[in-house]
Amino acid sequence: MNPQKILIIQTAFLGDVVLTTPLIKAVKKEYPRSKVFFLLIPQTKELLQNNPHLDGVIVYDKKNKEKGVSSFLALAGKIRASGFDLALIPHRSFRSALLAYLARIPQRIGFDKSSGAFLLTKKIKYIQSQSEAKRNLSLLEKDIPPENDCLPGLFPSEDDFKYIEELFRSWDVKREDKIVGVAPGSVWNTKRWLPERFGEVAESLIEKLGAKVIFIGGKEDEKLCLEIASNMKSKPLIAAGKTSPLQSAALISRCQVILSNDTAPMHIAVAMRVPVVAIFGSTIPEFGFEPTGKDDLIIQKEIYCRPCGIHGKRKCPEKHFRCIKEIQTEEVFETVTRKLI
Repeated sequence: MNPQKILIIQTAFLGDVVLTTPLIKAVKKEYPRSKVFFLLIPQTKELLQNNPHLDGVIVYDKKNKEKGVSSFLALAGKIRASGFDLALIPHRSFRSALLAYLARIPQRIGFDKSSGAFLLTKKIKYIQSQSEAKRNLSLLEKDIPPENDCLPGLFPSEDDFKYIEELFRSWDVKREDKIVGVAPGSVWNTKRWLPERFGEVAESLIEKLGAKVIFIGGKEDEKLCLEIASNMKSKPLIAAGKTSPLQSAALISRCQVILSNDTAPMHIAVAMRVPVVAIFGSTIPEFGFEPTGKDDLIIQKEIYCRPCGIHGKRKCPEKHFRCIKEIQTEEVFETVTRKLI
């Protein structure tokens, strides 16, 4: 196999794209003369800017402008005309497999657990016990590279770093400060630790350690962060809604530690080699989406009903929410503190 043009398809969430970056690097290393492209959604496009291992991206706005059969077929035709000869499909959706099939890409490699597996030319065993990054790398059918090459990587620009420096100056955040990033949001409610407890930990970090606490996240997390801050006596800094994904990566790189739910900022922190304290509620690290940095820590409680789904749920199916409620403020504060002193 000597493909000239390779398409990687991952149209899921921010964190999923971050965890595909080791595959991008490995593909370019394995096929240095090949052109490597990545198909994703508009919300994740910026994550891959400046990636030195990538030749281009194709944006598929599947929930808005390109929603519907006619747009899907038009995209398949566009991809077919581009002449790809290999598709690597870490996304296990039927739509992703169907797209590669309709685009007539001759070699289509994905996982046996994909709902569109019957449309693939080669199915790779999905190993639940592996980390997601290593699972993605298995699509190449090569030996798994050294651990450091299995870590994700992001590439904020000089302008991204300058923007964060200006933001820090406006907040009077200095290089010698203890800086903690806090990511209280998540698309899934059962992944979210209790907002008031995030506030309690943040307040303790400010008052007891003199830390600068910065709440991070996307525009969708801004309201939650402001609500938490409104109930705190010692106020945190709010970056949620003020930064793009790569600006967030640049900000995270300035932190000593990130406190996060099982969500995208956790993976971005790993990509920027910043220690993570991750709170796992309804999901479990054994799904393969755990932070994989050498200094990362996970806080979780063994409850009989965990996990209740690979992505969590909108509501607790058992109605008690013990997986989240049993994680106490003191334990989280002490764990974060160990990363600061």
